[in-house]
Formats: sequence, structure tokens, C-alpha cells
Amino acid sequence: MNVSPVVVVAATTVALLAVTAAVPRFRRFAALVRALPVGVLAGVAAAAALGALDIWTAVAYAAVVALAATGLAVLSVGEGRAALRRVRGRLLFGVPWGTLVVVAGVAAFYLVVQFGASGAPLVVPFVSWSYFYPLGIVTSAFAHASLGHVTGNLVATVALAPLAEYAFSHYPTERGASSFGSLRTNPYVRALVVFPAAVLGVGLLTGVFSWGATIGFSGVVYAFAGFALVRFPLATVLAVSAREVLSLLWTVVHDPITYASASPSFSTPWWAGISVQGHMFGFLVGAVLAAALVVRRENRPSAARIWFGAVVLAASMSLWAVWWYGAADEYVLFRALGVLLVAALAVLLTAAVRADTTSVLRDVSTRKLAFAALVVPVVTMSMVAVPVNLTTVAGADLPGDPVDVRGYEVTYAEDVTNERVAGVDLPYFSQATNVSASGVIVASPGREIWTEEVSASRLGFYGDQSVTVGGVGWKESVGVHRRGWVPAGASPVYNVYVTPPESRTRHVFSSENATADPVVGGRQVRVASSSGGFDLDVLRNETVIDSTRIPGEDETATAGGLTFARNGSRVFAEYGNTTIGIASRETYE
Repeated sequence: MNVSPVVVVAATTVALLAVTAAVPRFRRFAALVRALPVGVLAGVAAAAALGALDIWTAVAYAAVVALAATGLAVLSVGEGRAALRRVRGRLLFGVPWGTLVVVAGVAAFYLVVQFGASGAPLVVPFVSWSYFYPLGIVTSAFAHASLGHVTGNLVATVALAPLAEYAFSHYPTERGASSFGSLRTNPYVRALVVFPAAVLGVGLLTGVFSWGATIGFSGVVYAFAGFALVRFPLATVLAVSAREVLSLLWTVVHDPITYASASPSFSTPWWAGISVQGHMFGFLVGAVLAAALVVRRENRPSAARIWFGAVVLAASMSLWAVWWYGAADEYVLFRALGVLLVAALAVLLTAAVRADTTSVLRDVSTRKLAFAALVVPVVTMSMVAVPVNLTTVAGADLPGDPVDVRGYEVTYAEDVTNERVAGVDLPYFSQATNVSASGVIVASPGREIWTEEVSASRLGFYGDQSVTVGGVGWKESVGVHRRGWVPAGASPVYNVYVTPPESRTRHVFSSENATADPVVGGRQVRVASSSGGFDLDVLRNETVIDSTRIPGEDETATAGGLTFARNGSRVFAEYGNTTIGIASRETYE
């Protein structure tokens, strides 16, 4: 039956609620609330029976509903009921409206502005490339690189932001203040305007003071974590665990059953994509704001709770993952330095919250010194960010004949200077910023963009990739293709081609030639990339004596006294009664 499962579930639930309300003894709000999850479960079962949902998707929805219903049931009695009363005392109707507004805004940016609803999102124009490209600076905190990226950050937001919102409170906390005495104390304004505006401000800060090209809401997520940790250490640690539960529920709904088998794969280390400075900056901004709030309200957690909470949270949220670029396609993880950073962070937070007003020097107290020590890293990172983000790539020309797409240049190159990293001139650290790039390069001097969008290794693994460029309201995709041959016992020889939108494929790169190991009739054969195609050079004493194109399917060619026969994806060299395989087609996943 071709019917929407949403319609089936809604109709079944409404019908069950109507039947419940028809019975006088059950005509109470509490009874209807208890009947609601039963109705939803019955609706899911009905949708599965009608074929509107497959059985495993129905099981996934039933599991999520059952888990949510039992959790709410536990919260409705004893300590749970008392906790809900406290929540309603600080949040309007007990709901974190500001968090919901923020989640809706970030999701809308991804789905609409980045075209995430129609497939692969548009990423390049929304990265914080430089102060000379303000669009990226302003939007980077709210844009994301993939569906997994945005869902991960939004799940973390749902877990952590309500704690920060609870600490902020929709209702005024000052003694004698009236909830509706002014706009500043109005709970609707605080919930729907002030809190989202504060989140927007923190997001802009993470974009303005990030070190180089970053994208994603994670800096703000870490600000939520830092803010909540200082006020509610143990609850924040619990919220980090709750994030894993929410992530599991999201995954089970979208992928209720998975079949997997061993297969080759290509991926960079998970920590190589982390914006260490962005996360730390956001965390410290949140911690500074919360520390000021806690000290002002004289409601400070114990030193033990702060210290242990900071250590567990920093370890769980990978604040220790300090890394940098190595050689081509290599990354270096400084794990020991990261653990030392976690220890220093725990001490700083504990001192900033628990220090007293004992005078150290005239009007300078230990509390002021501790708070200043917490602020110093934020100021330092901000100061470093300014020269980093003032760098430009205006003079960085791409090699070869790049494809132009409305001001973007797309090409493939190997062992070229990474202009984005090299643009950061650090005294005594020139080696650290002298990083090369190999792969699909996207550049736009007018937008201060220079990035390796697809690494050479990734293209070599998959063979075909695409990069998406664009701006507000438009996007275009450029296809990139690698085709090659592997000489026996040697490295691959390949050409790279680029297919612009609505245009013919163009050859943009040829690799170095390579000679096969076998010797046939005193000759060796070299595979050469030439004019977008492939030649076979016959060598004697390392000197080319003749050449020919690689023959087509089931064809032969002759050069230098050798006959070359093509059999499917392999090429054989024949000399007299000797036949030796000298090259095979490069294969991709």
C-alpha cells in the first residue's frame, strides 16, 4: 500500500487518544500522556503491517520511542519530578527554546544555503580563509563539510547547550528582579532572542579568531561545554555521555541494520580533521563567561568536581588531539603534548573558579590572578589569529592550465607549495609552514582561497572524484578523473583530467614515466604519459629506440622489434617465442 508512514502513525495515535478520552476514568491529562507513546508504537506496528515501513526501520523507531517514553516516565516520579520542577523554574515551560532556535538555524543554513538538502553540500566559499574574504569569516562557524559533520555538531548541541541555557536562565536571577519588568528580564526575550544572539556572537568570535581555514559549529559546541562545565561539572560529564546516546539513536533511525565486510578503504586519521585551536578557543571563551557568572553569583562548584570534570571532558572530547602536517599525506599527532595541555587546562579552570579574595599585591587578589590566567590564553590566541588571517594568496599561481569556473580555478598538481599554510610566516618555524600539497587544487585569488580539496592518494584510490565550488545562491561541480597504467615492478604512470560544468574534459596533468622490470630480447619497455594518452617506449641501454601508442582492446602494435598485444586490462610484449606481461591497467575502488 502506497501510504506515508507518518500518516499511519499519526492516525493511529490520534485514534487511540480519542478512545482513551472517551472513557471517563481516563479523561485526564496524565492518562492521555501515558497513552501517547502507546499510540505511537501501535502506529509504527500498523505502518510495518501495511508495508509503509520495512521491519527493521519499524524496530528502530519502536526502540527510540520506548527509550524516550521510559526515560520520561522515570523523570515523572521522585527525584526526576523534583529535577523537572527545577528546570521549569529556570527555563520557560521547562523547554530550552534557545537551543531549539540555534539547532534550527544551523540546520537551515546547511540544508538551504549550502544546498545540503539536494545532495553534496557547498563547502569552499563558507570556510574562514582570510579577513580579506569576509563571507567565509562570518559564515564558517555555521557551515559544515558534510551531513555527518552537521549532525555530529547538532547532536552535541542538543546534549550540551541546554545545560548552558539552564545556567543562563530564562528568568532573572537577581534578587527582587521581575520577570516582565523589562525586555532584559522578559523570559520570552531571553529564551528566543538573547540566548540565540549570544550563541551567534560566540560563533562569530570563533570565525574571526580561528587560526586559518576552519569550518563548523564545533567551536560553539565547545563553548557550550566550557560554560556548562564551570557551573555544572558532573552534569556536563553526563551530558557528554548523553551525546553518545543521542548519536546512537540518530544512527539507528537512519541505519537500523548494517551489513559489513572486509574491503580496502581510504581515510585520513580521525584526528587530522580536528580544529584544535578552534575547539580550545571556544572552550575557553565559554569557560571565561561561566567563571565570571559563577563568581558574581557566588555559586561555585568544588575544586574536585571542576578538576575531574575538566579532565574527563577534555579527554572525552579530544581536546588533547594536538596535530600538525608532516610530509605529503602524513600527519603528526603530539599526544604527550596534548595530555599536558589537558592537565594545564584542569588546573586553570579549578583555580579560576575556586580562588578566593585573598590579597596578593594591594588590590590584586588570588581570584583576579586566576581569572586573568584563564583569560590570557584567549587573548593570546586572538592576537595570533590576526596576522594569520591577514595573509593572502593573491600571488599564488596554479601550475598548468587550470579550469576556470566563475572566478575559481581547479587543477591537479603534485609537490607544489601549500600556499595556505606557507602564507603563515612564523619566525624559527619555517620548516613547519613549508608544507607541500599534491592533489586537486582549488584556488580563487579574489576570494583568498587556496586549498587541496582532494589529495593525490585519495584520487589514486578512487579514480574519480568531484569538487564543488560556488557562492550564495549557486554551485557548480567539477569532475576529476585519473587514468593510468602500472608497469610490471614499477610505479604507476597516469594522466589526470578535469571535466568543467557543461564543457569537454581537459587533460591537466601527466605523471613521470616508469620502466617495467622485465627485459625482452635485450630491451626494456617504458610506459610514458603523453598528450593525455599513453605510449610504450622501447629502450636499449636506457636509450629510446622506438615508440608506439598502447594498443586498443584486443589489438597489437609493433615497435623496436617487439610486438605488443592488449588482452583486456593487460599489455604483453612478444619477442620470438617469449611473451611477458609488461603493464596492466590501474584499478580503483
